[in-house]
Amino acid sequence: MTRRFAAITIGLAMAVGAMIGLVLAGNLTPSPAHSAPARARETATPAVKAIAPAGTASFADIAEQLNPSVVTIDASARGTRYRRPGTAPSPEPSQDPLGRNGERDRDGPRRGAGTGFLVDADGYILTNHHVVDGAERIIVRLSDSRSLRARLVGSDPDTDIALVKIDSPTALPYAKLGDSDTLRVGEWVVAIGNPLAYEHTVTVGVVSFIGRKLFDSSFDRYIQTDAAINLGNSGGPLINARGEVVGINAAVSSRATSIGFAVPINQAIAILPQLRDNGRVTRGYIGVKLRTVDADLQRSLRLSSASGALVQDVAPGSPGERAGLRPYDVITRVDDANVVGDDDLISTVARMRPGTSATLTLVRDGRVVTLPVKLAERPQRDRAAAADAPVPSGSRGSLLGLSVRALDVDFTARYHVPDSVRGVVVWRVDAVSPALDADIERGDVILEIDRHPIRSVDDYDRAVAGARPGDVMAFYVYKPSVDERRLSTVRIDADPAAARGVPR
Repeated sequence: MTRRFAAITIGLAMAVGAMIGLVLAGNLTPSPAHSAPARARETATPAVKAIAPAGTASFADIAEQLNPSVVTIDASARGTRYRRPGTAPSPEPSQDPLGRNGERDRDGPRRGAGTGFLVDADGYILTNHHVVDGAERIIVRLSDSRSLRARLVGSDPDTDIALVKIDSPTALPYAKLGDSDTLRVGEWVVAIGNPLAYEHTVTVGVVSFIGRKLFDSSFDRYIQTDAAINLGNSGGPLINARGEVVGINAAVSSRATSIGFAVPINQAIAILPQLRDNGRVTRGYIGVKLRTVDADLQRSLRLSSASGALVQDVAPGSPGERAGLRPYDVITRVDDANVVGDDDLISTVARMRPGTSATLTLVRDGRVVTLPVKLAERPQRDRAAAADAPVPSGSRGSLLGLSVRALDVDFTARYHVPDSVRGVVVWRVDAVSPALDADIERGDVILEIDRHPIRSVDDYDRAVAGARPGDVMAFYVYKPSVDERRLSTVRIDADPAAARGVPR
Protein backbone atom coordinates (compact mmCIF):
# COMPACT_ATOMS: atom_id res chain seq x y z
CA MET A 1 0.00 0.00 0.00
CA THR A 2 2.86 2.25 0.90
CA ARG A 3 4.57 1.45 -2.40
CA ARG A 4 1.35 2.13 -4.32
CA PHE A 5 0.82 5.48 -2.56
CA ALA A 6 4.43 6.44 -3.28
CA ALA A 7 4.02 5.58 -6.97
CA ILE A 8 0.85 7.63 -7.23
CA THR A 9 2.52 10.55 -5.51
CA ILE A 10 5.50 10.39 -7.84
CA GLY A 11 3.22 10.20 -10.89
CA LEU A 12 1.22 13.24 -9.82
CA ALA A 13 4.36 15.20 -9.15
CA MET A 14 5.71 14.36 -12.61
CA ALA A 15 2.42 15.44 -14.27
CA VAL A 16 2.32 18.72 -12.39
CA GLY A 17 5.95 19.35 -13.30
CA ALA A 18 5.26 18.65 -16.96
CA MET A 19 2.31 21.06 -17.00
CA ILE A 20 4.39 23.79 -15.39
CA GLY A 21 7.09 23.20 -17.98
CA LEU A 22 4.61 23.54 -20.81
CA VAL A 23 3.26 26.79 -19.43
CA LEU A 24 6.74 28.23 -19.09
CA ALA A 25 7.61 27.08 -22.59
CA GLY A 26 4.50 28.78 -24.04
CA ASN A 27 2.96 25.57 -25.40
CA LEU A 28 0.02 25.61 -23.02
CA THR A 29 -1.93 28.77 -22.30
CA PRO A 30 -3.95 29.15 -19.09
CA SER A 31 -7.66 29.82 -19.47
CA PRO A 32 -8.37 33.44 -20.23
CA ALA A 33 -9.89 35.79 -17.69
CA HIS A 34 -13.51 36.81 -18.17
CA SER A 35 -12.43 40.33 -19.21
CA ALA A 36 -10.11 39.07 -21.97
CA PRO A 37 -11.45 38.09 -25.41
CA ALA A 38 -11.47 34.41 -26.15
CA ARG A 39 -9.03 33.11 -28.75
CA ALA A 40 -11.87 31.64 -30.74
CA ARG A 41 -13.48 35.06 -30.96
CA GLU A 42 -10.19 36.60 -32.10
CA THR A 43 -9.83 34.19 -34.96
CA ALA A 44 -13.47 34.54 -35.96
CA THR A 45 -13.12 38.33 -36.57
CA PRO A 46 -10.12 39.22 -38.77
CA ALA A 47 -8.05 42.10 -37.43
CA VAL A 48 -8.12 45.37 -39.37
CA LYS A 49 -4.88 45.60 -41.27
CA ALA A 50 -3.13 48.95 -40.84
CA ILE A 51 -2.37 50.80 -44.05
CA ALA A 52 1.31 51.62 -43.94
CA PRO A 53 2.59 54.77 -45.62
CA ALA A 54 4.35 54.45 -48.91
CA GLY A 55 7.85 53.14 -48.53
CA THR A 56 10.90 55.33 -48.45
CA ALA A 57 11.95 53.98 -51.82
CA SER A 58 8.80 55.32 -53.53
CA PHE A 59 9.35 58.82 -52.14
CA ALA A 60 12.96 58.56 -53.21
CA ASP A 61 11.86 57.60 -56.71
CA ILE A 62 9.53 60.61 -56.86
CA ALA A 63 12.27 62.97 -55.70
CA GLU A 64 14.77 61.51 -58.15
CA GLN A 65 12.28 61.84 -61.00
CA LEU A 66 11.02 65.38 -60.26
CA ASN A 67 14.04 67.13 -58.75
CA PRO A 68 15.68 67.95 -62.12
CA SER A 69 12.57 69.89 -63.16
CA VAL A 70 12.53 72.04 -59.99
CA VAL A 71 14.34 75.38 -60.21
CA THR A 72 15.34 78.22 -57.91
CA ILE A 73 14.01 81.66 -58.81
CA ASP A 74 15.83 84.81 -57.71
CA ALA A 75 13.80 87.98 -58.31
CA SER A 76 15.19 91.42 -57.61
CA ALA A 77 14.23 95.08 -57.82
CA ARG A 78 15.98 98.32 -57.02
CA GLY A 79 16.97 99.23 -53.47
CA THR A 80 14.49 100.25 -50.79
CA ARG A 81 13.80 99.56 -47.18
CA TYR A 82 11.86 96.34 -47.20
CA ARG A 83 10.11 94.16 -44.70
CA ARG A 84 8.94 90.59 -44.98
CA PRO A 85 5.25 90.67 -45.94
CA GLY A 86 2.46 88.64 -44.43
CA THR A 87 2.90 89.56 -40.78
CA ALA A 88 -0.84 90.07 -40.38
CA PRO A 89 -2.72 87.16 -38.78
CA SER A 90 -3.38 85.45 -42.07
CA PRO A 91 -1.70 82.84 -44.27
CA GLU A 92 1.67 84.10 -45.48
CA PRO A 93 3.25 83.67 -48.92
CA SER A 94 5.86 80.94 -48.50
CA GLN A 95 8.53 83.08 -50.09
CA ASP A 96 11.27 85.03 -48.33
CA PRO A 97 11.57 88.34 -50.21
CA LEU A 98 15.19 88.62 -49.13
CA GLY A 99 16.09 84.99 -49.71
CA ARG A 100 17.31 84.72 -46.12
CA ASN A 101 15.43 85.71 -43.00
CA GLY A 102 13.54 88.88 -43.82
CA GLU A 103 16.00 91.38 -42.35
CA ARG A 104 15.82 95.02 -43.45
CA ASP A 105 18.14 96.41 -46.04
CA ARG A 106 17.68 100.11 -46.73
CA ASP A 107 20.39 100.53 -49.36
CA GLY A 108 20.72 97.15 -51.07
CA PRO A 109 18.42 95.77 -53.76
CA ARG A 110 15.20 94.04 -52.86
CA ARG A 111 15.67 90.34 -53.50
CA GLY A 112 13.29 87.44 -53.31
CA ALA A 113 14.02 83.73 -53.45
CA GLY A 114 11.35 81.31 -54.51
CA THR A 115 10.83 78.08 -56.41
CA GLY A 116 9.41 77.05 -59.76
CA PHE A 117 9.18 73.98 -61.97
CA LEU A 118 9.54 73.37 -65.69
CA VAL A 119 6.38 72.31 -67.50
CA ASP A 120 7.87 71.62 -70.92
CA ALA A 121 11.22 71.03 -72.60
CA ASP A 122 11.23 74.54 -74.13
CA GLY A 123 11.81 76.30 -70.81
CA TYR A 124 8.39 77.42 -69.59
CA ILE A 125 8.27 77.53 -65.79
CA LEU A 126 5.29 77.78 -63.44
CA THR A 127 5.67 79.65 -60.16
CA ASN A 128 3.66 82.02 -57.93
CA HIS A 129 2.64 85.52 -58.92
CA HIS A 130 3.94 86.87 -55.62
CA VAL A 131 7.41 85.40 -56.27
CA VAL A 132 7.98 87.58 -59.34
CA ASP A 133 5.52 90.42 -58.74
CA GLY A 134 7.30 93.71 -59.36
CA ALA A 135 10.62 92.05 -60.23
CA GLU A 136 12.90 93.88 -62.63
CA ARG A 137 15.35 91.00 -62.97
CA ILE A 138 14.62 87.25 -62.77
CA ILE A 139 17.37 84.62 -62.60
CA VAL A 140 16.56 80.90 -62.74
CA ARG A 141 19.03 78.40 -61.35
CA LEU A 142 18.68 74.86 -62.69
CA SER A 143 19.44 71.61 -60.89
CA ASP A 144 22.65 71.29 -62.95
CA SER A 145 23.85 74.61 -61.39
CA ARG A 146 23.33 76.68 -64.55
CA SER A 147 21.92 80.17 -63.98
CA LEU A 148 19.84 81.65 -66.80
CA ARG A 149 18.12 84.99 -67.21
CA ALA A 150 14.34 84.58 -67.39
CA ARG A 151 11.54 86.76 -68.63
CA LEU A 152 8.03 87.06 -67.27
CA VAL A 153 5.56 85.73 -69.83
CA GLY A 154 2.36 86.24 -67.89
CA SER A 155 0.93 86.50 -64.42
CA ASP A 156 -2.45 86.13 -62.71
CA PRO A 157 -2.93 87.67 -59.23
CA ASP A 158 -6.34 86.00 -58.82
CA THR A 159 -4.83 82.51 -58.68
CA ASP A 160 -1.31 83.60 -57.63
CA ILE A 161 0.15 81.92 -60.72
CA ALA A 162 2.91 83.21 -62.98
CA LEU A 163 4.61 81.83 -66.09
CA VAL A 164 8.25 82.63 -66.80
CA LYS A 165 10.49 81.51 -69.66
CA ILE A 166 14.15 80.62 -70.01
CA ASP A 167 16.05 79.81 -73.19
CA SER A 168 18.34 76.81 -73.30
CA PRO A 169 20.24 75.29 -76.24
CA THR A 170 19.23 71.82 -75.07
CA ALA A 171 15.92 70.25 -74.11
CA LEU A 172 15.10 70.63 -70.42
CA PRO A 173 13.62 68.08 -68.00
CA TYR A 174 10.06 68.89 -67.04
CA ALA A 175 7.39 67.72 -64.60
CA LYS A 176 4.28 65.80 -65.53
CA LEU A 177 1.07 67.60 -64.57
CA GLY A 178 -1.67 65.61 -62.86
CA ASP A 179 -5.35 66.15 -62.11
CA SER A 180 -5.97 68.00 -58.85
CA ASP A 181 -9.70 67.28 -59.07
CA THR A 182 -9.00 63.62 -58.23
CA LEU A 183 -7.15 64.42 -54.99
CA ARG A 184 -8.57 63.02 -51.75
CA VAL A 185 -8.07 64.11 -48.18
CA GLY A 186 -5.46 61.84 -46.60
CA GLU A 187 -3.61 61.17 -49.84
CA TRP A 188 0.20 61.25 -49.64
CA VAL A 189 1.94 64.19 -51.29
CA VAL A 190 5.53 65.37 -51.69
CA ALA A 191 6.71 68.99 -51.74
CA ILE A 192 9.98 70.08 -53.33
CA GLY A 193 11.37 73.56 -52.98
CA ASN A 194 14.02 75.89 -51.62
CA PRO A 195 12.99 76.77 -48.06
CA LEU A 196 15.29 79.33 -46.43
CA ALA A 197 17.66 78.91 -49.42
CA TYR A 198 18.13 75.16 -48.81
CA GLU A 199 17.69 74.13 -52.41
CA HIS A 200 15.82 71.02 -53.52
CA THR A 201 14.47 70.19 -50.07
CA VAL A 202 11.99 67.30 -50.15
CA THR A 203 9.21 67.00 -47.56
CA VAL A 204 6.36 64.52 -47.27
CA GLY A 205 2.85 64.78 -45.83
CA VAL A 206 -0.79 64.25 -46.66
CA VAL A 207 -3.60 66.30 -48.13
CA SER A 208 -5.30 67.83 -45.09
CA PHE A 209 -8.17 69.66 -46.78
CA ILE A 210 -9.35 70.50 -50.28
CA GLY A 211 -10.95 73.80 -51.29
CA ARG A 212 -9.62 76.02 -48.49
CA LYS A 213 -10.46 79.72 -48.87
CA LEU A 214 -7.78 82.15 -47.69
CA PHE A 215 -7.75 85.51 -49.44
CA ASP A 216 -10.66 85.64 -51.87
CA SER A 217 -13.63 83.63 -50.62
CA SER A 218 -15.26 83.68 -54.04
CA PHE A 219 -12.35 82.21 -55.97
CA ASP A 220 -9.85 80.38 -53.73
CA ARG A 221 -9.64 76.57 -53.84
CA TYR A 222 -6.39 75.95 -51.98
CA ILE A 223 -5.10 72.47 -51.18
CA GLN A 224 -4.09 72.28 -47.51
CA THR A 225 -1.24 69.93 -46.59
CA ASP A 226 0.90 69.10 -43.58
CA ALA A 227 3.96 68.51 -45.77
CA ALA A 228 6.51 71.02 -44.46
CA ILE A 229 6.33 74.24 -46.52
CA ASN A 230 8.45 77.20 -45.45
CA LEU A 231 9.66 80.56 -46.73
CA GLY A 232 11.23 79.90 -50.12
CA ASN A 233 8.90 77.03 -51.05
CA SER A 234 6.59 79.36 -52.98
CA GLY A 235 6.10 78.25 -56.56
CA GLY A 236 7.40 74.72 -56.00
CA PRO A 237 5.46 71.60 -56.95
CA LEU A 238 3.16 69.57 -54.72
CA ILE A 239 3.36 66.03 -56.11
CA ASN A 240 1.12 62.98 -55.67
CA ALA A 241 2.30 59.39 -55.15
CA ARG A 242 2.32 58.82 -58.93
CA GLY A 243 4.92 61.53 -59.47
CA GLU A 244 2.44 64.05 -60.95
CA VAL A 245 2.27 67.72 -59.97
CA VAL A 246 -1.12 68.41 -58.38
CA GLY A 247 -0.44 71.82 -56.84
CA ILE A 248 1.79 74.88 -56.67
CA ASN A 249 2.95 75.59 -53.11
CA ALA A 250 1.92 79.14 -52.26
CA ALA A 251 1.42 79.96 -48.58
CA VAL A 252 1.96 78.88 -45.00
CA SER A 253 0.06 79.56 -41.81
CA SER A 254 1.53 82.34 -39.68
CA ARG A 255 0.50 80.52 -36.51
CA ALA A 256 1.39 76.87 -37.17
CA THR A 257 4.28 74.83 -38.52
CA SER A 258 2.34 72.06 -40.25
CA ILE A 259 -0.26 73.98 -42.26
CA GLY A 260 0.67 74.82 -45.83
CA PHE A 261 -1.37 75.67 -48.90
CA ALA A 262 -1.02 74.98 -52.61
CA VAL A 263 -2.87 76.27 -55.69
CA PRO A 264 -4.57 73.34 -57.47
CA ILE A 265 -2.72 72.53 -60.68
CA ASN A 266 -5.99 72.43 -62.63
CA GLN A 267 -6.34 76.17 -62.05
CA ALA A 268 -2.94 76.65 -63.67
CA ILE A 269 -3.72 74.33 -66.58
CA ALA A 270 -6.93 76.26 -67.29
CA ILE A 271 -5.15 79.62 -67.66
CA LEU A 272 -1.85 78.54 -69.26
CA PRO A 273 -3.01 79.32 -72.83
CA GLN A 274 -4.01 82.87 -71.85
CA LEU A 275 -0.77 83.44 -69.94
CA ARG A 276 1.28 82.30 -72.94
CA ASP A 277 -0.70 84.20 -75.56
CA ASN A 278 -1.78 87.35 -73.74
CA GLY A 279 0.37 87.61 -70.62
CA ARG A 280 -2.73 87.97 -68.45
CA VAL A 281 -6.04 86.27 -67.74
CA THR A 282 -9.47 87.72 -68.40
CA ARG A 283 -12.60 86.30 -66.81
CA GLY A 284 -16.30 86.93 -67.03
CA TYR A 285 -17.97 89.04 -64.35
CA ILE A 286 -21.55 89.87 -63.39
CA GLY A 287 -21.00 92.15 -60.41
CA VAL A 288 -23.14 90.62 -57.67
CA LYS A 289 -22.56 89.68 -54.06
CA LEU A 290 -23.68 86.10 -53.54
CA ARG A 291 -24.57 83.60 -50.86
CA THR A 292 -25.17 79.88 -51.15
CA VAL A 293 -28.70 78.82 -50.31
CA ASP A 294 -28.64 76.55 -47.24
CA ALA A 295 -31.46 74.94 -45.25
CA ASP A 296 -31.81 77.88 -42.85
CA LEU A 297 -31.96 80.41 -45.66
CA GLN A 298 -34.45 78.26 -47.52
CA ARG A 299 -36.68 78.09 -44.45
CA SER A 300 -36.45 81.77 -43.53
CA LEU A 301 -37.15 82.99 -47.09
CA ARG A 302 -39.63 80.18 -47.85
CA LEU A 303 -37.71 79.08 -50.91
CA SER A 304 -38.80 76.01 -52.84
CA SER A 305 -35.26 74.56 -53.04
CA ALA A 306 -31.99 74.68 -51.11
CA SER A 307 -30.06 74.87 -54.36
CA GLY A 308 -28.72 77.95 -56.11
CA ALA A 309 -26.87 81.21 -55.44
CA LEU A 310 -28.78 83.98 -53.73
CA VAL A 311 -28.07 87.57 -54.79
CA GLN A 312 -27.34 89.70 -51.73
CA ASP A 313 -26.26 92.88 -53.51
CA VAL A 314 -25.77 94.20 -57.05
CA ALA A 315 -22.90 96.57 -57.82
CA PRO A 316 -23.99 99.87 -59.39
CA GLY A 317 -23.28 100.00 -63.11
CA SER A 318 -22.45 96.30 -63.25
CA PRO A 319 -23.71 93.80 -65.85
CA GLY A 320 -25.98 92.37 -63.16
CA GLU A 321 -27.66 95.73 -62.58
CA ARG A 322 -28.09 96.30 -66.32
CA ALA A 323 -29.61 92.82 -66.65
CA GLY A 324 -32.17 93.59 -63.94
CA LEU A 325 -30.89 91.36 -61.13
CA ARG A 326 -32.25 92.17 -57.67
CA PRO A 327 -31.44 91.18 -54.09
CA TYR A 328 -33.15 87.90 -53.06
CA ASP A 329 -33.00 86.55 -56.62
CA VAL A 330 -31.84 82.92 -56.56
CA ILE A 331 -29.79 82.03 -59.65
CA THR A 332 -30.17 78.34 -60.52
CA ARG A 333 -28.66 78.09 -64.02
CA VAL A 334 -26.20 79.84 -66.33
CA ASP A 335 -27.07 78.81 -69.88
CA ASP A 336 -27.19 75.00 -69.60
CA ALA A 337 -25.07 74.71 -66.44
CA ASN A 338 -26.80 74.06 -63.13
CA VAL A 339 -25.87 76.28 -60.19
CA VAL A 340 -25.74 74.42 -56.86
CA GLY A 341 -24.11 77.26 -54.92
CA ASP A 342 -22.23 80.53 -55.27
CA ASP A 343 -18.96 78.73 -56.06
CA ASP A 344 -20.59 77.09 -59.09
CA LEU A 345 -21.90 80.40 -60.37
CA ILE A 346 -18.60 82.25 -59.96
CA SER A 347 -16.56 79.43 -61.55
CA THR A 348 -18.95 79.09 -64.48
CA VAL A 349 -19.03 82.82 -65.20
CA ALA A 350 -15.27 83.20 -64.70
CA ARG A 351 -14.61 80.61 -67.41
CA MET A 352 -16.55 82.70 -69.93
CA ARG A 353 -14.92 85.50 -71.88
CA PRO A 354 -15.79 89.13 -71.11
CA GLY A 355 -18.19 90.55 -73.68
CA THR A 356 -20.04 87.29 -74.22
CA SER A 357 -23.72 86.94 -73.43
CA ALA A 358 -25.28 84.40 -71.09
CA THR A 359 -28.78 83.51 -69.97
CA LEU A 360 -29.46 83.43 -66.25
CA THR A 361 -32.32 81.31 -64.91
CA LEU A 362 -33.46 82.43 -61.48
CA VAL A 363 -36.27 82.19 -58.99
CA ARG A 364 -37.84 85.53 -58.00
CA ASP A 365 -40.73 85.60 -55.51
CA GLY A 366 -41.59 82.01 -56.36
CA ARG A 367 -41.57 82.56 -60.13
CA VAL A 368 -38.98 81.28 -62.62
CA VAL A 369 -37.43 84.17 -64.55
CA THR A 370 -34.79 84.22 -67.31
CA LEU A 371 -32.55 87.24 -67.87
CA PRO A 372 -29.92 87.83 -70.56
CA VAL A 373 -26.67 89.34 -69.29
CA LYS A 374 -23.58 90.59 -71.10
CA LEU A 375 -20.47 89.82 -69.08
CA ALA A 376 -17.80 92.37 -68.19
CA GLU A 377 -14.19 91.65 -67.22
CA ARG A 378 -13.67 90.43 -63.69
CA PRO A 379 -11.43 92.76 -61.63
CA GLN A 380 -8.18 91.11 -60.60
CA ARG A 381 -7.30 90.49 -56.98
CA ASP A 382 -4.76 93.31 -56.73
CA ARG A 383 -7.39 95.77 -57.93
CA ALA A 384 -10.33 94.54 -55.89
CA ALA A 385 -11.07 93.06 -52.51
CA ALA A 386 -13.06 90.20 -54.03
CA ALA A 387 -14.58 89.09 -57.30
CA ASP A 388 -17.87 90.81 -56.69
CA ALA A 389 -16.74 93.83 -54.63
CA PRO A 390 -16.19 97.42 -55.76
CA VAL A 391 -12.71 98.34 -56.93
CA PRO A 392 -10.80 99.83 -53.94
CA SER A 393 -9.22 103.27 -53.99
CA GLY A 394 -5.50 103.92 -54.36
CA SER A 395 -3.82 102.53 -57.45
CA ARG A 396 -0.45 100.80 -57.43
CA GLY A 397 1.03 103.81 -59.20
CA SER A 398 -0.09 106.35 -56.59
CA LEU A 399 2.46 108.48 -54.74
CA LEU A 400 1.81 106.57 -51.51
CA GLY A 401 1.79 103.11 -53.09
CA LEU A 402 -1.37 102.03 -51.23
CA SER A 403 -4.65 100.37 -52.14
CA VAL A 404 -7.44 100.45 -49.57
CA ARG A 405 -10.90 98.99 -49.16
CA ALA A 406 -13.83 99.47 -46.80
CA LEU A 407 -13.68 97.90 -43.34
CA ASP A 408 -16.43 95.31 -43.58
CA VAL A 409 -18.01 92.80 -41.20
CA ASP A 410 -16.05 89.84 -42.59
CA PHE A 411 -12.68 91.48 -41.99
CA THR A 412 -13.71 92.68 -38.53
CA ALA A 413 -14.83 89.19 -37.49
CA ARG A 414 -11.90 87.35 -39.06
CA TYR A 415 -9.23 89.47 -37.41
CA HIS A 416 -11.11 90.28 -34.20
CA VAL A 417 -11.04 94.02 -34.81
CA PRO A 418 -12.54 95.89 -31.83
CA ASP A 419 -15.90 97.56 -32.36
CA SER A 420 -14.34 100.92 -31.59
CA VAL A 421 -12.08 100.77 -34.66
CA ARG A 422 -13.32 102.78 -37.64
CA GLY A 423 -11.34 103.24 -40.82
CA VAL A 424 -10.30 101.65 -44.11
CA VAL A 425 -8.28 98.48 -44.64
CA VAL A 426 -4.93 98.49 -46.44
CA TRP A 427 -5.47 95.95 -49.20
CA ARG A 428 -2.13 96.27 -50.99
CA VAL A 429 1.21 97.95 -50.42
CA ASP A 430 3.57 98.39 -53.37
CA ALA A 431 6.92 96.64 -52.97
CA VAL A 432 8.73 99.92 -53.66
CA SER A 433 6.73 102.65 -51.92
CA PRO A 434 6.86 105.26 -49.14
CA ALA A 435 4.04 103.42 -47.32
CA LEU A 436 6.14 100.27 -46.98
CA ASP A 437 9.03 102.36 -45.68
CA ALA A 438 6.69 103.59 -42.95
CA ASP A 439 5.86 100.01 -41.88
CA ILE A 440 2.30 100.21 -43.22
CA GLU A 441 1.28 96.70 -44.18
CA ARG A 442 -1.54 94.85 -45.82
CA GLY A 443 -4.28 94.29 -43.25
CA ASP A 444 -3.60 97.50 -41.30
CA VAL A 445 -6.61 99.74 -40.65
CA ILE A 446 -6.04 103.42 -41.37
CA LEU A 447 -7.85 105.43 -38.66
CA GLU A 448 -6.62 108.98 -39.33
CA ILE A 449 -4.46 110.88 -41.79
CA ASP A 450 -2.98 114.15 -40.54
CA ARG A 451 -5.44 113.94 -37.61
CA HIS A 452 -8.44 113.81 -39.93
CA PRO A 453 -10.69 110.78 -39.23
CA ILE A 454 -10.91 108.26 -42.06
CA ARG A 455 -14.27 106.50 -42.04
CA SER A 456 -14.66 105.55 -45.69
CA VAL A 457 -12.79 105.15 -48.96
CA ASP A 458 -14.08 108.59 -49.96
CA ASP A 459 -12.51 110.07 -46.80
CA TYR A 460 -9.22 108.42 -47.74
CA ASP A 461 -9.39 109.75 -51.30
CA ARG A 462 -9.97 113.29 -50.06
CA ALA A 463 -7.16 113.04 -47.50
CA VAL A 464 -4.52 111.93 -50.03
CA ALA A 465 -5.76 113.92 -53.03
CA GLY A 466 -3.51 116.86 -52.26
CA ALA A 467 -0.37 114.84 -51.55
CA ARG A 468 2.67 116.12 -53.38
CA PRO A 469 6.26 114.85 -53.78
CA GLY A 470 8.27 115.78 -50.71
CA ASP A 471 5.24 115.94 -48.35
CA VAL A 472 5.22 114.12 -45.01
CA MET A 473 1.87 112.69 -43.87
CA ALA A 474 0.92 111.29 -40.46
CA PHE A 475 -0.95 107.98 -40.58
CA TYR A 476 -2.65 106.72 -37.42
CA VAL A 477 -3.21 102.98 -37.96
CA TYR A 478 -4.50 99.96 -36.11
CA LYS A 479 -2.49 96.74 -36.58
CA PRO A 480 -4.60 93.60 -36.05
CA SER A 481 -1.46 91.44 -35.99
CA VAL A 482 -0.37 92.95 -32.65
CA ASP A 483 -3.65 94.58 -31.53
CA GLU A 484 -2.04 98.02 -31.37
CA ARG A 485 -2.58 101.53 -32.66
CA ARG A 486 0.50 103.18 -34.14
CA LEU A 487 1.41 106.54 -35.61
CA SER A 488 3.51 106.34 -38.76
CA THR A 489 4.91 109.12 -40.90
CA VAL A 490 4.92 108.63 -44.64
CA ARG A 491 7.46 110.71 -46.52
CA ILE A 492 6.55 110.93 -50.18
CA ASP A 493 9.53 110.64 -52.49
CA ALA A 494 10.67 113.87 -54.09
CA ASP A 495 10.95 112.01 -57.40
CA PRO A 496 7.45 110.88 -58.42
CA ALA A 497 8.90 108.09 -60.57
CA ALA A 498 10.53 106.58 -57.49
CA ALA A 499 7.14 106.14 -55.83
CA ARG A 500 5.55 104.63 -58.91
CA GLY A 501 8.21 101.99 -59.37
CA VAL A 502 9.55 100.69 -62.63
CA PRO A 503 6.90 99.00 -64.75
CA ARG A 504 7.50 95.44 -65.79
